[in-house]
Amino acid sequence: MQTVPENQPKELQRSMKSRHLFMLSLGGVIGTGLFLGSGYAIGEAGPAGAIIAYLVGGLLMYLAMICLGELSVVMPVSGSFQVHATKFIGPATGFVIGWIYWLSWALYVGLEFVAAGLLMTRWFPDIPVWVWCTIFTVLLFSINALTTRSFAETEYWFSGIKVLAVILFIIIGAAAMFGLIHMDAKPAPFFSNFIGDGLFPTGFTGVFVSMMTVVYAFQGSEIMGVAAGETENPQQSIPRAIRNIVIRVLLFYVLAIFVLSAIVPWQEVGVMESPFVTVFEMVGIPYAADIMNFVILTAVLSVGNTGLFACTRILFSLSQNGMAHASFGKLNRRGIPINALLISMVFALLSLLTSVVAEETLFVVLLSISGVGGLLTWIAIALAQYRFRKQYIREGGKIEDLKYRVPFFPFVPILCILMCLGIFVFTAYDPTQRNSLYWGLGFVVASYIFYYFRYTRRKIEVPVLSNEPPNDFVQ
Repeated sequence: MQTVPENQPKELQRSMKSRHLFMLSLGGVIGTGLFLGSGYAIGEAGPAGAIIAYLVGGLLMYLAMICLGELSVVMPVSGSFQVHATKFIGPATGFVIGWIYWLSWALYVGLEFVAAGLLMTRWFPDIPVWVWCTIFTVLLFSINALTTRSFAETEYWFSGIKVLAVILFIIIGAAAMFGLIHMDAKPAPFFSNFIGDGLFPTGFTGVFVSMMTVVYAFQGSEIMGVAAGETENPQQSIPRAIRNIVIRVLLFYVLAIFVLSAIVPWQEVGVMESPFVTVFEMVGIPYAADIMNFVILTAVLSVGNTGLFACTRILFSLSQNGMAHASFGKLNRRGIPINALLISMVFALLSLLTSVVAEETLFVVLLSISGVGGLLTWIAIALAQYRFRKQYIREGGKIEDLKYRVPFFPFVPILCILMCLGIFVFTAYDPTQRNSLYWGLGFVVASYIFYYFRYTRRKIEVPVLSNEPPNDFVQ
């Protein structure tokens, strides 16, 4: 057996503060899904339909977050829901959730490099995109390879820029909506664009069509759980982060959608590259397109930064559980799982090649798997919390001893699971998204089969990070 040098840490360091955890989760949700995807949701569902879709998506996010919160306070480990699924649902499910989540984020990290390179061509059209991809690859890798604190601090400021941009948009947009700021010499729209063609101009079915897009926008909030194992005082930080995140995300999204729908007719906003740019230009802000290009660039780099962190910690967790090679569980002197970071970066870069040489085959498959990965993760979180609470009570645990607990149990986790399954059903009825569902769920089935032949049939024991009963985690 290989020994770990005395100067090399054996566990991840708890160096993230409460503010880092909050901005990490907030930044994971406020990104291109809001700056670019909000226009699509309004175009599909209409003004009121888009707001309802985001409210329903926000409710689902809240249900998943509080389930994750209870588990993360009881077991604040890196890898979070992958470990929870392994312990409370079963090793096979932990294996599947861990790998599909890693694959999802690794793919998106690669895509974010390309998106960032394309955004830079606005200012530097003569420099090839691959040059910018290389620069951003080195930048994000360096940030993640230094220390956990360096990653957290960088992400804190990335997220701060995005949040500031959304707040300014809401304030300026509301002022233009009520005539306090003039728009291209046009009269103030007040609520005319919002209700001009009715609240549901595409019918209420538009709400269901846009739901998958909306839910994708909210996925990333579960990063809080991945970072729980490196957070100072998780029993206080995690509940505080959950309360702040859900309220602020819903306020930012709903108010932004409301203002956007009131200023720009819903038929036009659905086909704009970035409706935020349009609004800033309408109120006469100088260099509006350049400002939003910078904000969106920040959002893209933030997603890439967070995604690389998530990939590294999930792969580290899989290794700790015996579901990935042992080398991915080793830490360097700075407490970083450097091998897990390296392989995650390599796969992210290889995924870029599939977007060029296998765009209509392998790349489509990878994108489809990523699409369903987030919802499956939320289902696993809710089911793990349900199983944990049942086991906890069965072993004589007292609910009041839990530092953070899900209210209205078992209604909350059951509702979360049913809502996620409902979104899968809506997706199945949408011809444009149906194939992604087939590929994604097909990968899940294939992963379970692989686990059976690799571990169960060959009777290879998969260790769980802790085999102690749940009550022992409650201090």
